[in-house]
Amino acid sequence: MTTDRTTAENAPEHLDCIVVGAGLSGIDAAYHVTKAFPERSLAVLEARDSLGGTWDLFRYPGVRSDSDMFTLGFSWKPWTGKKAIADGADILDYLREAADENGITERIRFGHKVVRANYVSDEGRWHVTAQRTDTGEEVELTANFVVATTGYYRYDEGFTPEFAGREEFTGEVLHPQHWPQDFDATGKRVVVIGSGATAVTLVPALAKAGAAQVTMLQRTPSYILSAPDESPLAPLLRRLPEKTASKIIRAQYATVSIGLYEFCRKFPDRSRSILRSMVAKQLPDSIDVDEHFRPPYDPWDQRLCLVPRGDLFRALRRGDADIVTDHIDRFTPNGILLKSGREIEADVIVTATGLNLLAVGGVQASIDGEPVDVPSTMVYKGMMLSDIPNFAFIVGYTNASWTLKADLVCSYLVRIMEHLRDTGTSVVVPRRTPGVKEEPFLDFAAGYVLRSLNEFPKQGDVEPWRLKMNWFKDRKVFAQPVDDGTLEFTTPAPSSTSLHEARERESLPV
Repeated sequence: MTTDRTTAENAPEHLDCIVVGAGLSGIDAAYHVTKAFPERSLAVLEARDSLGGTWDLFRYPGVRSDSDMFTLGFSWKPWTGKKAIADGADILDYLREAADENGITERIRFGHKVVRANYVSDEGRWHVTAQRTDTGEEVELTANFVVATTGYYRYDEGFTPEFAGREEFTGEVLHPQHWPQDFDATGKRVVVIGSGATAVTLVPALAKAGAAQVTMLQRTPSYILSAPDESPLAPLLRRLPEKTASKIIRAQYATVSIGLYEFCRKFPDRSRSILRSMVAKQLPDSIDVDEHFRPPYDPWDQRLCLVPRGDLFRALRRGDADIVTDHIDRFTPNGILLKSGREIEADVIVTATGLNLLAVGGVQASIDGEPVDVPSTMVYKGMMLSDIPNFAFIVGYTNASWTLKADLVCSYLVRIMEHLRDTGTSVVVPRRTPGVKEEPFLDFAAGYVLRSLNEFPKQGDVEPWRLKMNWFKDRKVFAQPVDDGTLEFTTPAPSSTSLHEARERESLPV
């Protein structure tokens, strides 16, 4: 007698590929795989009720891209909007259109949160358990390949430090990751705690929304750079065919962003001076550039914040917003008491204090029932984990557009799948090279990264276990043959038990 899993009626649905997450990376992965293998079955499992990931989750005022859309947009669907730094709603519309046009939306199973995934070696398959968010029911699926496109932060909670006296504050405390859609800033005094991309977005947006006063309260300054709304080449490029113009402008923005990063890393002192000078020109005399805009670290030790058309600086010049650099002592009934003794009165406090990271979307992964210890694995080409079969993931660049890296990974993934097909193999697994030294996976000094590095895999000190944060260099690495001696291509040898179960399945009526 066979188990429930092996009966014709109760066997889990089998798919060629499961993509976990329907955000930007998930849509990208689904597009590449389905275009290369239209005959294969693929499903995108999305825990939420809508696609878009980050761009559907974050709804705070002014939410926008922190990379230009000409590189954040897909290579296969050029961004045609005029704004280089686009509003969140426009990005979400773009993602929905991309998914609809390419038959991806119909492959998404909303409300399916992947909680477990066990790879069964004898079968060469993943057994994936997804929980229905509407009923709590668990759904079992199997797949030849799993691609995790969940990013690297938690969707259900952001990071908020413990603030003494928080319960004493009589106003509202909001986190950008859980923004109330009925919030009205009109006439309110708002303090935004933070100095990163979210804070520099919120401050001018809340000022524009009619807040009586908006104060950006930061412990440590960030490097901030004004960016134009539109490429200087835009008027000329509009005269060219769309595909040609798209390639040119994408290359231009990639060159500028990566060139800026490389320059800052190679010449930190000069870069610091240039960035300071650019900010100083945009500040009112009442704001000290060195007190509020001179970080104690080098440019690109943490991500550079872009502000379109200098909107943050315009708000500071108008007096709609101000900036305070100090440490918080405690919350008070009326606001925030600083270590300096100053108290900032507030009706609303926004904790734009960062994210909580989460490796592989929090999925409990195992191989033949043995839990995978993710921190003990090493990352192959920034997309696969050592000794983990038929599994890939996508984490974009921290110094440039996320999608530039996602596109490289997706194209390489398709080449791996093609090699499996052409060689008659079905299992691919990276095998760790002896002697490779371990280094942190994310070479980035942001607080939200440093808090969680021990939960992530390692990268190595040499290729293919280490990649530069440089799209142009990575393109050469990803152009190399997939049969590189590091990836092992095999076919599983079924055990006697598996063969017995297979024969029983074959004897069952269809």
